[in-house]
Amino acid sequence: MVIGGIAAAGTFGRYRINTTASFPLGLWRIEALPREVHLGDTLFICPPADAPAIKLARERLYLPTGLCEGGIAPLIKSVVALPGQTIAIEGDQVAIDGKRLAHSSIQATDGQGRALTAYTGGVVPAGALFVHSDYVASFDSRYFGPIPASGILGLAREVFTFQL
Repeated sequence: MVIGGIAAAGTFGRYRINTTASFPLGLWRIEALPREVHLGDTLFICPPADAPAIKLARERLYLPTGLCEGGIAPLIKSVVALPGQTIAIEGDQVAIDGKRLAHSSIQATDGQGRALTAYTGGVVPAGALFVHSDYVASFDSRYFGPIPASGILGLAREVFTFQL
């Protein structure tokens, strides 16, 4: 009964449980986004299931299963660049319009020693966003590049969370 209630709340109440270290663990709510996306917004967003980097992430189990296309869970990420902004990889860090992004070191391998390929940089195209998490091992736009804003489910709001 409890499990059924949690599932119903997730489906109808727009609640999600975050089990990844990219953002605090626990219960989150997807809230409507009644305006344009702003830099710094923390969003629930569905990645494009057909993108090669996302397919690889699913194979490697970086992304849990969920309600997005391809059975992928929505990502919780912060918007760090909008259309028209330039992304460059400087050494092992991301720079946006020439300014280094804090906590954006790029890892050469994942936790199991498998090679990671970083996004090569470029201008964020119209209709896309560059998303990020401060967590060093987060799988975000550092690796898959800008993603379509059409995947936005809404703002991510903490309900009951904790840090390990």
